[in-house]
Amino acid sequence: MTTSDGKRISNRAALFAVMVAFVVGIIGSLAIRPVHAPAYELSQNEGDRQPARIKWRLPVVFQTTMPVLGENPVYLTDAIREASGGAIDLQVFEPGEIVPAFSITDAVRDGKVPAGYTWLGYDQGKIPASPLIAAVPFGMEPWEYSAWWYHGGGRELTESLYVRYNLHPIYCGMTGPETAGWFRRRIDSLEDVQGLKIRFAGLGGRVIERLGASVTMLPGGEIFQALEKGAIDATEFALPVVDQALGFNRVAPYNYYPGWHQPFTSSHLVVNLDIWRSLNAADQAMLNLGCTAAVTRNLAQAEALQGEVIQGFAEIGVSAEILPEALLRELNRVSDQILEEEAAKDADFAEILASQRAFREQYAEWKSRAYLPRDF
Repeated sequence: MTTSDGKRISNRAALFAVMVAFVVGIIGSLAIRPVHAPAYELSQNEGDRQPARIKWRLPVVFQTTMPVLGENPVYLTDAIREASGGAIDLQVFEPGEIVPAFSITDAVRDGKVPAGYTWLGYDQGKIPASPLIAAVPFGMEPWEYSAWWYHGGGRELTESLYVRYNLHPIYCGMTGPETAGWFRRRIDSLEDVQGLKIRFAGLGGRVIERLGASVTMLPGGEIFQALEKGAIDATEFALPVVDQALGFNRVAPYNYYPGWHQPFTSSHLVVNLDIWRSLNAADQAMLNLGCTAAVTRNLAQAEALQGEVIQGFAEIGVSAEILPEALLRELNRVSDQILEEEAAKDADFAEILASQRAFREQYAEWKSRAYLPRDF
């Protein structure tokens, strides 16, 4: 055998080169596979399987090892793969593996990936109205948001907002209130917030910053280290079961409630608009159905797991606390102020906020009468 420059190589060397190329090929193929494996196998009947006509790389905003938040896109992709007989294969990639966690919508918009699973509040810097779709301080409760999305114009307004960014958003996940945060020291008054170094996201960060806190934005995987080293004094992030899994309880023993800044937390599947429009109606319907199922399952799981976590706080030295009412009232006042300011600056923000407020006013006629008082 000769090389391209005419030199001869032995058969043994040639065989070795072939084996090296084979191994490199195997390793390369593993490197581009998603780290997520299906939670359950597809139908055992090989005749039920179809060739994958949709095979997308799907970056996600939260690690799939995170309870509730990270598990939901895994459920979504497995359910759609199973229901479609393998014809729709969304391959999950962890945060930062192919796309930075806070840049998913940018990557989808630009066609670097066909779709992503994310929290739209991270778009606040470039799409001012996006936090209203993701989490609103003192805003709607989870089922109220769903009612607004499906029957109160929420879906249409969100699609209209994102169409100019070449994106099609699908409501695809929901959890109830977050905790108000994990603190290294007690919060007894407004004065305790002033000068506080805290990790915060969304509109809530703007609110607590105005009350004198120093706000920084960190991805979930970096928060524990910042707390441990004292770079921050406190953090909000997610549900108790998620926060405890990230270890916040080991360095911040005071966990405060209620989650005033995020009474609901919605997640969305965002699809490149050109790609979405190229899909047939059946595949669009399958993605919509999968996301609707994921919303229902995600909220049920989120609500089911928190009580047990809080029950165990005493054993690990954590104190579950309620924010003083005077502080909550001030947070509410400032939240309304900031919402008005944002509405004055951005027409989309004003339109969506008006829609949410009108829906809440109408819904209150039912909510105030149909449900037992919280202290009943």
